Amino acid sequence: MMLEKKKVKEIMTEDVITVQPTEDVVFAFEKLMKHKISSLPVVYGDDLVGIVTATDLGHNLILDKYELGTTVEKVMVKEVAVISPDDDLKTAVKKMNTSNPEGIINQLVVMEDNNIKGIISDGDIIKVIKPE
Repeated sequence: MMLEKKKVKEIMTEDVITVQPTEDVVFAFEKLMKHKISSLPVVYGDDLVGIVTATDLGHNLILDKYELGTTVEKVMVKEVAVISPDDDLKTAVKKMNTSNPEGIINQLVVMEDNNIKGIISDGDIIKVIKPE
């Protein structure tokens, strides 16, 4: 299987767009839409403290669940699924399948020495799987 041959660092997005915990959820959602990305790691200083997804934010904004001025830190997922740049894609797929009891997660933050090195999505992996 080709997933064992490819490493996370070969296909991850290195230019990671992040958001601060103090940002307004509306601003975070606009950032996601503008960059056409599905999630934003939440960073405080140099630390990864959470993640917000377009699906969660969009869903809650449409249903008007947030009070005016709700900040990212109030709604972010604090348990961020992470992976190493040197892990293979099989490991990445396994993590996406098992990290969240509520279902598959669509992206993993790539971390090395406590620094964000990139982000890898299910779409990135699908692109490298060539149909036989």
